[in-house]
Amino acid sequence: MQEELDFIKDAAKESMDKAIAHLDNELLKIRASKATPSMLDSVYVDYYGATTPLNQVSNINTPDPRTLSIQPWEKQMLEVIERAIINSNLGLNPQNNGEMIMINVPVLTEERRLALVKQAKHEGENAKISIRNARKDANDDIKKLMKEHFSEDLAHDMEVVIQDMTTSYSHRVDEKLAKKEKDIMTV
Repeated sequence: MQEELDFIKDAAKESMDKAIAHLDNELLKIRASKATPSMLDSVYVDYYGATTPLNQVSNINTPDPRTLSIQPWEKQMLEVIERAIINSNLGLNPQNNGEMIMINVPVLTEERRLALVKQAKHEGENAKISIRNARKDANDDIKKLMKEHFSEDLAHDMEVVIQDMTTSYSHRVDEKLAKKEKDIMTV
């Protein structure tokens, strides 16, 4: 009996952990005030007929907080990488000097910062929806078990545990969003 409830709780926790991990990944893609190599994670290039992430065909570094440098492993990839960055709609302007690509990351305008905060909040809401869906799935499983052979008290206790877990994960999302918003709005 308890094993089944523990399994449900563990499954809910795993789903909620995945929602938090996904949120972390999405928030990394939202550019704050300084240049980071992860800004280019969504850029893919055609590498000998295969669509390949940019970081698998080059070294990406940040020589200073406003600059990205991309050193391809093969010189003939320079123009392909430059075109991929332009076509990625990231709003970045790559400069090809024949050896490497340099990107000066512009300072964010107030309007752009607010748009990025809105995007971060949207990702946070998606994470909260995933967390609530995990709670709903767990509660549905508990109700099924209750119909079979569990007492209402035991089922209710487990629903309280699942709700506490949901609340805790929702607070974690709020904390991550507050930190990201502060990071984005800091000039």
